[in-house]
Amino acid sequence: MAASDYLFTSESVAEGHPDKVCDRISDEIVDLYLGEFPQARVACETLATTNRVVIAGEVRPGPQSNITHEQIEQAARKAIKDIGYEQEGFHWQKARIDILLHEQSADIAMGVDSSEKKDEGAGDQGIMFGFACNETPELMPAPIFYAHEILHRLAEKRHSGELAMLGPDAKSQVTLRYVSGKPVGATSVVLSTQHQEGLTPADIREIVRPTIASVLPEGWMPPEDELYVNPTGNFVIGGPDGDAGLTGRKIIVDTYGGAAPHGGGAFSGKDPTKVDRSAAYAARHLAKNVVAAGLADKCVIQLSYAIGVAKPLSIYVDTYGTGRVDEGRLGKVLNEIMLLSPRGIRETLKLNRPIYARTSAYGHFGRPAESDGGFSWEALTLVDELKRAFN
Repeated sequence: MAASDYLFTSESVAEGHPDKVCDRISDEIVDLYLGEFPQARVACETLATTNRVVIAGEVRPGPQSNITHEQIEQAARKAIKDIGYEQEGFHWQKARIDILLHEQSADIAMGVDSSEKKDEGAGDQGIMFGFACNETPELMPAPIFYAHEILHRLAEKRHSGELAMLGPDAKSQVTLRYVSGKPVGATSVVLSTQHQEGLTPADIREIVRPTIASVLPEGWMPPEDELYVNPTGNFVIGGPDGDAGLTGRKIIVDTYGGAAPHGGGAFSGKDPTKVDRSAAYAARHLAKNVVAAGLADKCVIQLSYAIGVAKPLSIYVDTYGTGRVDEGRLGKVLNEIMLLSPRGIRETLKLNRPIYARTSAYGHFGRPAESDGGFSWEALTLVDELKRAFN
């Protein structure tokens, strides 16, 4: 039996973290191609280091594509500028950008493309998980939700000029105490943020404390000696100048902060035929609607696929003993109310749109569904149907 009283920790990283810079650039490239050709295929990886960015991977933009290397470079520089990098060691204007994209493999395309004899297949084999729980109104695990929110609000204040002394690179970590399986308060918070020369950890502590306190629920602030701010002592050199970044290295930050299983596939840089991304979004959509419908307090869903095959090979549902309906029947109902082939997922959630750059920091889940289709997988469109299915 799982323990009901425990501590659990999740971390987040800001948009200026080296890996997140790379995720942002890769997703900007995805958006660039999908905006020009909604059926584009993109698998884009980015490396960033001191004033150097390398963009590599495979694309299939379609016969009418007019996207040039100059446009790709411009998209990358705009992303770096938007994040806020105008530093000596990493500058949106001065960084050298190498573009090594080439045509998608014909063998992969053959397996994925639809034909008269088969539907569109999955872009790769793999397992994908979706999760939801009722710890927050967003139906996300509380530790990762608050870790994201602390950094997101600090970034907003930095961009507005209110906290202009802070730099783009930052990390947070939130440890919560659970009693009877429910979060009741923070036992520690760790925050490391890049800053201007001349500021001490004590200075940074006073700068960021109000934001941390405003994010955590009332009474949840940890003891003073468990609030760790810039514990290394100095954080002036940051971003890709301080540590090289790569696309797809923050998969736990991107999902549920370790509170649920992960299939291992990254999201950023991939068009929605890649089930690493689209099926993980679909699984979150299903799990969130299950919890929102009151069928369980907590739900994880696993989907599995084979490259070139349209239908999922398996659908697994676990409600951790909190379910109010039979899990076996729930899995069958979920398979009936949403078509879980790659094409079905893309069409249901309307994923063939340039909506991905905004997902590259502060989590792919727990964000409001947006009017232009961003975060469509967060919409509660299946609640009524699930309630009817189970009376």
